[in-house]
Amino acid sequence: MLRLFIISSVFFLPSAWGQSSSKLDVVVEARNITLPAGTQAVLPCHSPRMIWTRDRLKDRQRVVHWDLFRSTPEYSVERILDMSAGVKERVYNGFNKGRITIPKTAFTDGNFSLIINNVGSADRGVYSCNLHHHYCQLHQSIKIQLNTTKSVRKEKRYWDGDKTVFVVLLGSSVVLPCVNRRPLWMEGQQEDQQQVAHWDWQPPGVRPDGADRLVDLYASGERRQYGPLFPVDKMSVSEDAFSVGDFSLTIANLQPVDKGLYSCHLHHHYCGLHERRIFRLMVGPSLPPPPPVLTAAPVAPAVPTVLVIPYTLPNDDPSPDVVELERPQVVNVILPEHAGHFFQQMGYFLATFLLLAFIITIVIVLTRRHRKRGLEYDLRRSERSHVTSHDDIALDATELKVCTQEYLNSDYKNNLLKERDMSKGCNKGQCM
Repeated sequence: MLRLFIISSVFFLPSAWGQSSSKLDVVVEARNITLPAGTQAVLPCHSPRMIWTRDRLKDRQRVVHWDLFRSTPEYSVERILDMSAGVKERVYNGFNKGRITIPKTAFTDGNFSLIINNVGSADRGVYSCNLHHHYCQLHQSIKIQLNTTKSVRKEKRYWDGDKTVFVVLLGSSVVLPCVNRRPLWMEGQQEDQQQVAHWDWQPPGVRPDGADRLVDLYASGERRQYGPLFPVDKMSVSEDAFSVGDFSLTIANLQPVDKGLYSCHLHHHYCGLHERRIFRLMVGPSLPPPPPVLTAAPVAPAVPTVLVIPYTLPNDDPSPDVVELERPQVVNVILPEHAGHFFQQMGYFLATFLLLAFIITIVIVLTRRHRKRGLEYDLRRSERSHVTSHDDIALDATELKVCTQEYLNSDYKNNLLKERDMSKGCNKGQCM
């Protein structure tokens, strides 16, 4: 039992569930907002977990259940038991009734450990302890692996890097620890007056600890406002903030003095919720006034005008009362083109002509060089063919001469041989 207590205290302290960080605000949002002066700013701050609904059925909203995961002979998941606050535990397998249980005071002292008596080989597997708080929307789970052995010496408990492993003797009893002593899991904790929201304002150049508190909001309906801004409706938060979970701050008639760092703090002490949202508000120049709308003046109905021209005979003198107006004389003056324009056009023409002539010259020069190289190549080729023909003739003559000389030499030798034979015949005749 001492070893079990040591293992439980090492691996399953309440701090493992995050108690140590429950008092610290978690920054869930940070944003920069820039708006022109004279407009209305809305700094959003929403959280559905902060909606106020009295937890009158909290005993049924806190649930614990143990599950068993087996990998052999095939993977399977089995619900061992579950239990709610104020309700007796429910064991799903009839074989486990009276053999597997959890303490009756689980929701009073936070000890949800699973007790298994007469451990058998069928109990091997990975057990998971699951805690659910439906009101606070919290779900927490831990895993423990159980192995069995027939040797007392092989009993041990160790940590494999992911979960705790228990190796127990067949037929013995074991307690799989699952402890969570956070107040929301135990009875006697009321959530009344534990939901708070407040806004702070930190002007530029002011330290965080010197920020001004703007307003405090409580789920009970109490509201505490600080400074002269809220009474004059300069800043406001919705009256039904806790009913809809909307704690947004509205700033009317934004001015440069309103810039700074605004922070929305949400605390649900009963559920352990501590969130903070930060907004850096910057005020820009005001928008230009809209242009005036021009409206057309009413137009009076047109009155037809009658032009009366006095008729005079050609020989009649005009009436002395009639004043003749001189007609305006229009003189069309044609200005000559500037001389520089003519020279400019002439320069363009000459440049084009010179460029064309240069191109033609280059083409002619290249053509002549190509022809000259072709002639030189033909001459060299003819000379080479002539020399080759002379060499062939000389070679043929030499061969003929050699052949003729060899033929003459052979005839000469034949004649000598004939003469010698004849002389030998004569000598023999004489001898006879």
